[in-house]
Amino acid sequence: MPRFITLIRNDEQNIPADGFPPEFGARMGVLLEEITQAGVMLDTAGLTPTAEGTRVTYSGGDLSYTDGPFTESKEVIGGYSIIQAKDKEEALYWTKRFLEIHPPVWNLTAEVRQLTEN
Repeated sequence: MPRFITLIRNDEQNIPADGFPPEFGARMGVLLEEITQAGVMLDTAGLTPTAEGTRVTYSGGDLSYTDGPFTESKEVIGGYSIIQAKDKEEALYWTKRFLEIHPPVWNLTAEVRQLTEN
């Protein structure tokens, strides 16, 4: 079965001040358990803020390092999941479910891409 990575993008500059509602964690836990029980979830995690990251750029044969935060970036990757699904349609189904768990005031983008298999 093909594997897919879902990259969750958010705007770190516009995260709602009140964060997640108290019931969010419970709802997310139920969904993650359902995805795991379905045999689809391989790995998932949130990422630390860009303020704690470093970008490594390779250009013209040279490496450069830039410590975060990356305020020039409108959207950054805030988390990911790797799933094994029968097809892209199923991967999109689980992505839809994940996004719908979030409060409507959050603005998120999910990029779903199939992993190449060698």
